[in-house]
Amino acid sequence: MAKVKWAVASRRRRKRLLQQAKGYRGARRLHLLKAKETLMRAKAYRTRDRRVKKRGFRSLWVIRLNAAARARGLTYSRLMSAFRKANVTLDRKQLAELALNDHNAFDQLISQVSA
Repeated sequence: MAKVKWAVASRRRRKRLLQQAKGYRGARRLHLLKAKETLMRAKAYRTRDRRVKKRGFRSLWVIRLNAAARARGLTYSRLMSAFRKANVTLDRKQLAELALNDHNAFDQLISQVSA
């Protein structure tokens, strides 16, 4: 019976791990255990932050809409309530883009909703 040799597989596995840790500093790049720990943590943060990014952008849109609404004598909640009552189907991202880049269109939208 022949002895099973894992050298090729384990070297390939270690090389792949260290390749993924490229760009890290010190032992996090060079030592297998530290690199593996760091990569596992990085992957966890990567997964978490995909959701956090969505949260952050929505918050930014709300802040922009609030500023635009207050510049026109409204509050954010009154503005969104008026949009809902008028069945405006634009989401916060689109509304914030209008408020930021196309003041005239945003003003027209508010005047239609308020009337």
